[in-house]
This record gives sequence, structure tokens and C-alpha cells, in this order.
Amino acid sequence: MSTHSFSNETIENHDLAKAREQHFLPLSPAYVKVNLLCRLLICLIILVALVAVNWQPWFELPSPMQNAIPGLLIAIASLGFLLSVYGIIGDKVKGYALREHDLSYKSGVIFKSIISQPILRIQHVELKHGPIDRHVGLASLEVFSAGGAMHTFAIPGLPEEKARELRQYILEHGDIAANE
Repeated sequence: MSTHSFSNETIENHDLAKAREQHFLPLSPAYVKVNLLCRLLICLIILVALVAVNWQPWFELPSPMQNAIPGLLIAIASLGFLLSVYGIIGDKVKGYALREHDLSYKSGVIFKSIISQPILRIQHVELKHGPIDRHVGLASLEVFSAGGAMHTFAIPGLPEEKARELRQYILEHGDIAANE
């Protein structure tokens, strides 16, 4: 017979851990720069394509379309600028926190979000990096919980070595919490 007794006591509000008290580490500054460069490049490609369609020699655009192009150029450039500013602010807000028993990720400028995953419930962790990330030495850490087909969350913009260290820590400590 087990000597461990079941307990289900009420926890008072003042006894709860404060999520805001977590010390979140920022993502790599290179991540902010790479994202900004990608946003600006996409905007530039759209603007160049629009100008090329307007000035191409093969067929003439109808007059209403020709008149709309300057407004479209201004609108697309303005939207690109606003999305770039919002992206910079959003990328600087993102962060992660690793504690003894959980891994957390925060993001959001207008709609803020903090996602925490107990290390004990992490089934596996993947490192991902595309060609641009690989070129600047960044990686994304994808955390999968037990029973889910998709990743619970991904921490983008980590220096590759830091991402490998986090992955190794999680893999080594996933079973330790269960044995305590």
C-alpha cells in the first residue's frame, strides 16, 4: 500500500508565482536586422514590379490603371514602412525564459502572449534554420509537447550555439523533473 496521500488543497492568489517575474532573455539583435531586411526587400520587389508593369514596352495600360499607379506606389511604400516599424518593435519584444521546470516564450506588441511548457511535458525539440538564418548564424528552436502533432511554440532568432545549448539542456533535464 502506498504511503503517499492524495492532496488537493486550495492555493491562495498570493501564493501563485508571478508570470511577469520571469526574466526573459531577448532574441539575437541579428534577428531583428534580418527580419527588417527581408521586409524591406519584399516591399522593394513589389514596388519594382509595379513600376516595371507601368513602364514596360509591350502593351499600354488602360488610363485608369496608369493614373492609379502613383497612389499605389505611395500606399505600398507607406504600408511597407509601417510594417517594418511594427516588425522591429515586435521582434524586440520577443524573448524566452528557461527555468528549472519550464521553458517560456513571450511575444506580441498589441496582443501580448506568454507560452510556457513544462520541461517534463516536452516530447522533443528541433533546431530549424533556413538559408538566411544559417548565413547569419541563427536558428529556431521548436518545442513539441507530448501528444501534439504541431510544435507547441518556436523560439526564433537564437544564435545557433545558444539554440543547441538550450536543446541539449531540455533533452538532458526532461526526465530529471519526473524523478524528483
